[in-house]
Amino acid sequence: MGIVRVTTVVTSFEAGRDSFEELFLVDTDATDSFVPGDELERIGVRRVGRMAYELADGSLKEYDFGLARIEFMGEVSAGRVIFGDPGTEPLLGVTALESVCITVDPANRTLKRLPAIPLK
Repeated sequence: MGIVRVTTVVTSFEAGRDSFEELFLVDTDATDSFVPGDELERIGVRRVGRMAYELADGSLKEYDFGLARIEFMGEVSAGRVIFGDPGTEPLLGVTALESVCITVDPANRTLKRLPAIPLK
């Protein structure tokens, strides 16, 4: 599948904070979304936990994560955002996609809306 990017806005739940808006790489192999940690700190996202994540090369690395509002394609979700190293490319994980019923169309390399969220 080719590369798919989507403009995404991440906002802290803390009142009066700025947002981080950027083109995020859509990564259906990533569960959580990945954002440069310095940007998350700037907008006031608080670290609430730490987990080990498996990277694309198979290695394991621990990252802090926080909870934030995630908006893309006119849809709003909320979820875990990983505090990545400064300057790293932001990734939109599959949890954010699925929570608003958006999937990747691999044939056209685009994002598409499903007619409904499955509850079965």
